[in-house]
Amino acid sequence: MPATRNLLAFDLGAESGRAILGQFDGDRLRLDIIHRFPNGGVRTLDSWHWDVLRLYSEMLAGMRRAAESGGIDAVGVDTWGVDFALIGRGQTLLGNPRHYRDPHTEGVMEATFSRLPRLELFRRTGIQFMRFNTLFQLLALQRDRSPLLDVAERLLFIPDLFHWMFTGIQVNEYTDASTSQMLDPRTRGWACDLIESLGLPSAILGTLVPPGTVLGPLRPTVAAEAGVGPVPVVAPATHDTASAVAAVPAQPAASASWAYISSGTWSLMGVELTEPLVNDRALEVNVTNEGGVGGTIRLLKNIMGLWLLQECRRSWERAGHSYSYDELMRLATAAPPFVSLVDPDHPGFILPENMPAALADFCRRSGQPAPVDPGPVVRCALESLALRYRWVLERLEELTGRRLDVIHIVGGGCQNSLLCQLTADACDRPVLAGPVEATAIGNLLVQAMGLGLVGSLAEARDVVRRSFEVQRYEPRQSEAWHEPYQRFRALLS
Repeated sequence: MPATRNLLAFDLGAESGRAILGQFDGDRLRLDIIHRFPNGGVRTLDSWHWDVLRLYSEMLAGMRRAAESGGIDAVGVDTWGVDFALIGRGQTLLGNPRHYRDPHTEGVMEATFSRLPRLELFRRTGIQFMRFNTLFQLLALQRDRSPLLDVAERLLFIPDLFHWMFTGIQVNEYTDASTSQMLDPRTRGWACDLIESLGLPSAILGTLVPPGTVLGPLRPTVAAEAGVGPVPVVAPATHDTASAVAAVPAQPAASASWAYISSGTWSLMGVELTEPLVNDRALEVNVTNEGGVGGTIRLLKNIMGLWLLQECRRSWERAGHSYSYDELMRLATAAPPFVSLVDPDHPGFILPENMPAALADFCRRSGQPAPVDPGPVVRCALESLALRYRWVLERLEELTGRRLDVIHIVGGGCQNSLLCQLTADACDRPVLAGPVEATAIGNLLVQAMGLGLVGSLAEARDVVRRSFEVQRYEPRQSEAWHEPYQRFRALLS
């Protein structure tokens, strides 16, 4: 039996971050969440930013706790995609990175299409259009004549930024870079001529490295502060969805017949391919081709996800009503079904002042009863999400030309048993829910691949199946969803 290795994953989401110690004995992986810390946008002067220095200090605290728990054999970071930091002369961090929900990108997509046709941009990048894609964030800085673009020497995506702070090495990990709308999906390299045609400096883009790359040891000052030795830093699939998909416990024989939903603040629903799918219908559906582990492509669509529920809960807390998620699920289960539906991806839900009011306003404007109490509001949000999953599932089957027989839901949202059951019912497919910590698991196992402890993505998924249980949800009364689905389709933007 090989010696157990202690691998440390930093998994940062939009709401929180965790330091998770993975003990891998060559056969099974065991997790220990050793440090949790809050995350979220910081609003300053009407702009939204990430507090990356505080996050870095929290990560050092997590590293110290890992050292006290038996040491570390490797460390790697995953985060959300698209957001970035700019580094200037003398290794200077140029300001606080913008939050993807910051409104400064409003109107940029439309202005870009007047310079470069939408179809041409999609054919060159294969990425779905969202106003906060890295390309549009940079074009917003260009539009606003930001001095940052004049002095920037390097662009680092958020996980690249932390890896640089740990090692002093500046590179761009491929899976996170693939969310930027600045990569050629066929060559899997930077689309420099496209970037330069828009007047952006391609020189700020760095060397692309694949997931599993051993970047180097911790800098001596970092190691000393954390109380560890020269621990290797391994770039996992640094985009959190890429790590989560790597941990989907799908059977190899069923490799062509499953879809996944990485469920959290966002729901990322898609399939795993070997080559990008870039055609006019993919553009029309607005799907994206993002990089995965082992040379795979994640053909997927972003869906607003549990952000709807999270923001409702925050709004009620601000009004003095504190509800646990369990309580909200009980209230939603008791509420009558299919009274009101919304398009979860409506722009009005990106950053509303009051989410329950925004949901109610959508319902009123579309001629439906406006939910008021928490139970009906949550029921409306979750049923709408399940119906959105059905719509995306149909598009994925159409694009790939194959039936997807099962849906794997991984990530924190797989703990929401009501949403899992609604998804099975709406999609008329079995749902396999779990593992919960899929992103951290994928992060850890890609580190293990980089260290030569796991030989392939298929072997990594074998470890997942041996180490973690999943819960199965069978579809029930799927025919009851046909009429609501027709109503839902009429609401889509």
